[in-house]
Amino acid sequence: MKYQIIIFDADETLFDFKKSEKEALQNTLLEFDIKYDENHHLKVYKAINTAIWKELENGLITQKKLKVERFKRLSDSLNAGFDEVEFAKSYIKHLSLASFLYDDSMELVESLHKNYRLTIITNGLKDVQDTRIRKSIIAKYFEDIVVSEEVKVSKPDPKIFEHALNNIKHTDKSKVLLVGDSLTSDIQGGLNFGIDTCWFNPSKIVNKTAIKPTYEISNLMELKDILQK
Repeated sequence: MKYQIIIFDADETLFDFKKSEKEALQNTLLEFDIKYDENHHLKVYKAINTAIWKELENGLITQKKLKVERFKRLSDSLNAGFDEVEFAKSYIKHLSLASFLYDDSMELVESLHKNYRLTIITNGLKDVQDTRIRKSIIAKYFEDIVVSEEVKVSKPDPKIFEHALNNIKHTDKSKVLLVGDSLTSDIQGGLNFGIDTCWFNPSKIVNKTAIKPTYEISNLMELKDILQK
């Protein structure tokens, strides 16, 4: 068996974060008496949120500042004038309650658990991921779940991968496979750490970057074929 350890990303790999994000934003805006327009509000927020998490990946902002800054930018963009600190608290509350798995996630993880040691590394906030990930129905199949805010380091920094393997007392990198949807966060992080990577690319995006994963799949269940080779 080539691999013993499989490190999974959480959001947009096993969990449908887009669905969670959409539900949380809608509920928060309604709580602040802002009539929700999905075509407008969600589009503006996604652009802001994607950009600010890229800033985190590049070390340009701290996770602590990110929590509130994204909603300051949202308030400014919408000319809404809400209190970004209170809005952030409400959003985190709603997001933590919105946990949705992809259709194949449960079956895949349940089957892999029999032969592999599984762990999760997620670039996320503790208050959100504690409920969404650690209390999810698949959490029991993972030896450990590493949340970037807790360990003060985020993917693609190799230190978070080192931390994850130290937690489960494993040292042989050649026996580790990382599975994630983000080229710049997951795959680049795996490359930085020196482990094999599998890019989950359900939209079949053409990779025009210099970041080259070991494997690529468009369906989660294809991972089993790779592991059985």
